[in-house]
Amino acid sequence: MNRRNILKSLAAITALSWLGNSNAATTPVQTIIRPLKKSKAEWKKLLPAASYDVLFEENTERTNSSELNKEHRAGTFVCAACYLPLFSSNAKFDSGTGWPSFTYPIEGHVATKNDYSLIWPRTEYHCARCSGHQGHVFDDGPKPTGQRWCNNGVALKFILKGSPLPALRV
Repeated sequence: MNRRNILKSLAAITALSWLGNSNAATTPVQTIIRPLKKSKAEWKKLLPAASYDVLFEENTERTNSSELNKEHRAGTFVCAACYLPLFSSNAKFDSGTGWPSFTYPIEGHVATKNDYSLIWPRTEYHCARCSGHQGHVFDDGPKPTGQRWCNNGVALKFILKGSPLPALRV
């Protein structure tokens, strides 16, 4: 067995153990994210209209409309489309903006891009697996990162600590 095969095996074992760990969001482990390709029509059939509009049409939900603003229990926030874990409750804070906010995502589980839709540049982020739009990241958050990952509540589902994470959608 060569070094590359050993590293691949270790990565696979790590990913499997991470996915089966109900405390995964509090134990950061780099996992290999395989893109999930579905058409917009397929997502539209699977998701509530409000979630679809945010995730795949890049709309924004109304401020203060998400029950996740009031969610303060320990757990994991997963993508509402593909169920990839995106944030731990350890990273959640009350930003006063009206949207669920986090200081950092689970490493490797979000992808960013520049967004110029409001003229000035912002950093938009998406689920690394299904490319569903989650929100924007700003540099006005608290310590330790100084970042505010401002998320649309309809783009997330909350899984209470101790409950099994949902199986990733295929």
